[in-house]
Amino acid sequence: MPLASSTGACHAAAPRTAVRLPLPLLVVLFCVLWSSAFAGAKLALADCPPLILLAARLLIAGAIMLVLAWLIDGRPAMRRRDVAALVFIGILNNAVYLGFNWTALTFTSSAYTAVLTSCLPLLVALGAGPLLGERMSPRKWAGIALGLVGVVIVLRSRLAGAHESLEGTLLIGGGVMALAAGTLGFKYFVPRGGIWSGNAIQCLAGGLVLIPVALATESVGDIRFTANLFGGLAFLVVAISIGGFGLWFYLLTRTSATAASSLHFLMPPLGLFFGWLLLGEAVPPLDILGIAPIALGIWLVTRPARRTA
Repeated sequence: MPLASSTGACHAAAPRTAVRLPLPLLVVLFCVLWSSAFAGAKLALADCPPLILLAARLLIAGAIMLVLAWLIDGRPAMRRRDVAALVFIGILNNAVYLGFNWTALTFTSSAYTAVLTSCLPLLVALGAGPLLGERMSPRKWAGIALGLVGVVIVLRSRLAGAHESLEGTLLIGGGVMALAAGTLGFKYFVPRGGIWSGNAIQCLAGGLVLIPVALATESVGDIRFTANLFGGLAFLVVAISIGGFGLWFYLLTRTSATAASSLHFLMPPLGLFFGWLLLGEAVPPLDILGIAPIALGIWLVTRPARRTA
């Protein structure tokens, strides 16, 4: 199978209108939404088992986006291959990645989850060369290395000041690997159908896969219908599933997989901020020190290469 180009993805995912918002604005909005999801999920998880809540979120978001897809884009021109690819990516990104992360969030801090998830760029970079043919320059490798140094600084700070478990670490690590596979899969298969319909299919696929697992391992009787639950679920559906994931796949059509995934290096500082703001989680001074190499690493990875005459 020939490698798909990012321009093909952009053409396939473009809506009828050709409005293109500034990329820096979209990057900032994505990072804020994505990093706030960890604290938002932890708030809602206090009143509902993780997989039941996640399945409900995905099915509600998928249904809403399916309606939006038909209203905005019309009936998408999709092949069976496109649908199959979206289902596969949706299971990786939603059922596996989020399922592991949300289960871990029931006994780990949101900041710790954000830090480990930010290791995504390294996993994507390792696969982008052989699978997508992306060229990894020394500058990009240096940027990834700096980002990892920042993550290690924050990670060491969190482990020294909190009591995180090996079980939670393994769950989060497995989720990050699933998200990396889903990211590479999206760039490799370049499924057609538009951002709305593509994200809807992925959410519905993840939600349907999770339903039997959730009902077999969790109890509906543990659900407490509180304001935190309904508010958290609404935020996760609208801001994260529809807004955050929609922006994520749109950004993948505007840049390389490595450059897009490097934005996850921003998640530790932002995750620490939202954990402090919403949950009152402590932020040790060493955490702040890790922000500098993370920011520099993102700049090196995402900076466009110079053109030679």
